[in-house]
Amino acid sequence: MRTLRIAALAACLAAGASAQAPQFSTAVRAFIVHDQPLIVLTNARVIDGTGAAPRENQTLVIRNGVIESVGDAGRVRPPAGATTLDLKGKTVIPGLVMVHEHLYYPTGGQVYAQLGASFSRLYLAGGVTTMRTGGNMNGVMDIKLKQEIEAGRQAGPAIDATAPYLNGPNPFIQMHGLSDVDDARMQVDYWVKMGATSFKAYMQITRAQLAAAIQEAHKRGIKVTGHLCSVTYAEAADLGIDNLEHGFLASTDFVADKKPDQCPGQGAGQQSIAALDENGAPFKALVKKLIDRNVALTSTLTVFETFTPGRPKPPGLDVLVAPLREQYERVYERVSGNADSRYAQLFPKAMALERAFARAGGLLIAGTDPTGSGGVIPGYSNGRQIELLVEAGFTPVEAIQIATSNGAKYLGREARIGTIAAGRQADLVIVNGNPAAAISDIRNVELVFKQGIGFDPQKLIESVRGRVGLW
Repeated sequence: MRTLRIAALAACLAAGASAQAPQFSTAVRAFIVHDQPLIVLTNARVIDGTGAAPRENQTLVIRNGVIESVGDAGRVRPPAGATTLDLKGKTVIPGLVMVHEHLYYPTGGQVYAQLGASFSRLYLAGGVTTMRTGGNMNGVMDIKLKQEIEAGRQAGPAIDATAPYLNGPNPFIQMHGLSDVDDARMQVDYWVKMGATSFKAYMQITRAQLAAAIQEAHKRGIKVTGHLCSVTYAEAADLGIDNLEHGFLASTDFVADKKPDQCPGQGAGQQSIAALDENGAPFKALVKKLIDRNVALTSTLTVFETFTPGRPKPPGLDVLVAPLREQYERVYERVSGNADSRYAQLFPKAMALERAFARAGGLLIAGTDPTGSGGVIPGYSNGRQIELLVEAGFTPVEAIQIATSNGAKYLGREARIGTIAAGRQADLVIVNGNPAAAISDIRNVELVFKQGIGFDPQKLIESVRGRVGLW
């Protein structure tokens, strides 16, 4: 009888594990190269996402999508029957957890193309296994795509799906304008019922509307972030906001004649930031308030790099349809020739302020924001964001931590993702080289494991190359 009970328990556990694994569609299976229940990675360098130094000659055992064990190759014995991959000369890092991503792209003026299918493949190819869409210009697509990926019918990262923007009257033809506080409450209630798992406030929202939205979201256990202007960072922190986007470059706290609930314009805010002293009392007071109120800050250096003269051309442009690629090439030439651009001063200032926030104990997280005038290409830009964090003064392992475990911590998923340890979900990225020594190696993504399923980045990229902009 005891033997029968043990066998029955084992059968139940196995059934539970298989029930959690999605049944992949034929289309998704075209990108999968490893789906064995027992996989061993040997001779690997491991950067675990905690900020610790890399560990050489490690063995990882992955069983049913979970890291069963990790340790020195001489100590961890590969189980019998495992599929073994020799990773000599390669590095394993946690799957990236990026929290300011989009499934749309600028196509001209204030109109954005909805590119959920192609973008989700590119994000996964770049090592992003979990992402938050930091704003939604469509309505249901982010939510539906999240569900399709979970069901195995689409390839892509796990998605924290943000509802359409919460904003006041605005010029965007794809963005609702809140009429009052009741409208703010109604929008939160409606989109939670529709399946949204995150909210984002935008530049023309009022303090009262933001307060109502935060209260309603928090009642449901959902976080609110913001790309603000009409509301200052300090005001938003006092209202209970969870996250602020774009480092300090969206802050209007230091605009001398800032009027309540009115956006003085991004230019005015950025001009005040460019003159800000990161060692001065006003900035330190704001940083202290944000930390005391547990407000995270998202670094999106990639999008601001595209505004800054003298910067290298962004990677990945070849995946775009020709008109979008040519459109961005013209933008790049115009920016490169603008010697008077305020971003020449503002871009390094943004880096310094983000570094100061993190060094003071603030939770700095990362995203890429494929908006602006184009040029921020999902997947490619995620590695670039990590490179820019290193340029900002973080060590490579610190930059990887910001893009992995810090994001997981913000999302409340740090017990499952964001770090490499026994018992964690097997969300892993294998890169050729050593990004701890040369951060540019972060671009050399050779294999991406999501819940222990190995995806081929090149197959994902080739499936959309030259067609990104269509779907």
